[in-house]
Amino acid sequence: MAASKKDPPRTHTARRPGVDRMAPVPLYLQVRRWVEEEIERRHLGHHARVPSERELARRLSISRMTVRAALEGMIRDNVLYRVPGKGTFVAGARLPQHLRSLTSFTEDMRARGLQPGARVLGFHRVPAPAMVAERLRLAPAGPVLRLERLRLAGGEPMCIETAHLSAERFGWLADLDMTDRSLYALLREHRVQLAWAEQSISARDATPEEASLLLIRPGSAVLVTERTTFAQDGSPVEYVVSTYRADRYTFQVVLPADWPGSSGSTRSIGGCCRPGRWS
Repeated sequence: MAASKKDPPRTHTARRPGVDRMAPVPLYLQVRRWVEEEIERRHLGHHARVPSERELARRLSISRMTVRAALEGMIRDNVLYRVPGKGTFVAGARLPQHLRSLTSFTEDMRARGLQPGARVLGFHRVPAPAMVAERLRLAPAGPVLRLERLRLAGGEPMCIETAHLSAERFGWLADLDMTDRSLYALLREHRVQLAWAEQSISARDATPEEASLLLIRPGSAVLVTERTTFAQDGSPVEYVVSTYRADRYTFQVVLPADWPGSSGSTRSIGGCCRPGRWS
């Protein structure tokens, strides 16, 4: 009786996790999708360190150049961010600020369940620059307090804030440590009733110094707000310029209709009490 022939053993081509060389999709885009899926599945949480290029190349059996192309694209799109000397990390979700009422950074962060913080970069009495003197209705080169701070949310740098106040009116602030303190809360404690503000928002590229403080790449987009805050008697209290990370912050504005017969009014936008002041 002839010996029965055995079926030849089946061969298996192991599919590399997240990468299919036979697919029409470029490998670097497959690597990107693999990393995005790790984030979506929460295997990589916000601010978690992403495996190194070498580790990803080994794990996916592809070249480091391909991995680098994928990660660089994700950094450009603000999905990831890089900290020199430490590695590449998952960016957090953007924090929206609703421009409906006059609130401080501290109040905004606490409303989102985040711990607000502030690191003082400089606090000096200086002559007011022309723009500051105009906004605060001071004599040219009049004395002002210049408070520059790095604002934090959950320990993460969020914005650089430079505030100017009249040194003659608010000189008592110079004796205080403004680390992790709310300026608006201090003003209220001293019976300064803030009533409304004029604010503008613009966008530009971060300077190298700003990028270093905010832990972003030089040239990354930042959002810049300029705000003049007024007391109930109409006198200006503060002129502040804030530079926000565009990858972590967004502004949302309610725009009610303002034509005959509509119930909306521009006076309700952002809590501003003067029409047309928000831009």
